[in-house]
Amino acid sequence: MTQLMTSGNQTMVTEFLFSMFPHLHEGGLLFFIPLLLVYVFIITGNLMIFIVVQLDVALHTPMYFFISVLSFLEIWYTTTTIPKMLSCLISEKKTISLAGCLMQMYFFHSLGITEGCVLTSMAIDRYIAICHPLRYSTIMTPIVCIQLTAGSCLCGFFLVLPEITWIATLPFCGSNQIRQIFCDFTPVLSLACTDTSLVIIVDVIHAVEILASFLVITLSYIRIIVVILGMPSAEGQQKAFSTCAAHLTVFLLFFGSVSVMYLRFSATYSVFWDTTIAVTFVILAPFLNPMIYSLRNKDMKDAIGRLFHHQKRAGVSGR
Repeated sequence: MTQLMTSGNQTMVTEFLFSMFPHLHEGGLLFFIPLLLVYVFIITGNLMIFIVVQLDVALHTPMYFFISVLSFLEIWYTTTTIPKMLSCLISEKKTISLAGCLMQMYFFHSLGITEGCVLTSMAIDRYIAICHPLRYSTIMTPIVCIQLTAGSCLCGFFLVLPEITWIATLPFCGSNQIRQIFCDFTPVLSLACTDTSLVIIVDVIHAVEILASFLVITLSYIRIIVVILGMPSAEGQQKAFSTCAAHLTVFLLFFGSVSVMYLRFSATYSVFWDTTIAVTFVILAPFLNPMIYSLRNKDMKDAIGRLFHHQKRAGVSGR
């Protein structure tokens, strides 16, 4: 039952309804089971990467440090949205409170921006490693890696705060149906019963965030590719490309879908395309990341093998 609150002559909305999810008898279970399996894989895969990097000394390098941070962020990034989606697929009550919606928006976008900043830090790391290899160990020290990660977190969690604070002051009345699979700025602001023309400021802030990261990463990789192509050894070229391929894949998948969603300003998509784009960066990108970083990475596969071999030996010796 939708919760409403009367204020003067207006009925204020205190709950939002996700109208995109089918009811259980309409096939909700068909979406629930695959999504649950995807979520379990995302959590398990990213947790395994994080633990392996922490435990294996061979992976105590800046590149794998950033990969472990990214995996840690992915766990929470997906947890802000997917559990609520799963609940909506099997429950008759497909609602979220106004406070819950604001919290979901805040943490989803904060973690997303933080991930974008970490990907940017990874691009800087690869740029220094390949373009300035002799200075790499003196530039990318453990302290610098921690500072870049802390800066990424501060950037993510503080930049979104003014937007969420502003939205929290808006009155919502009339329709309470969110035509999206999670609480996002545009679907929620469209339900406000007041002037939301200030949303252009939100759009500009998002555009600056996305374009700044995109520009740094693109310029870094243009320079990296130029340096790699200038290497005399084909084997050296292949090795250098392989170390960057995973990061480039994640970068294109993440920033591609995010750019299509948030760099559109007044442009509108159909509900189908809005949902498809959202699924790409909310579910598909986090699902592919563990596979990209572990299954396609020899060092990571070797480290996982060593960890399981050690656990097996420990189990045998404990008997």
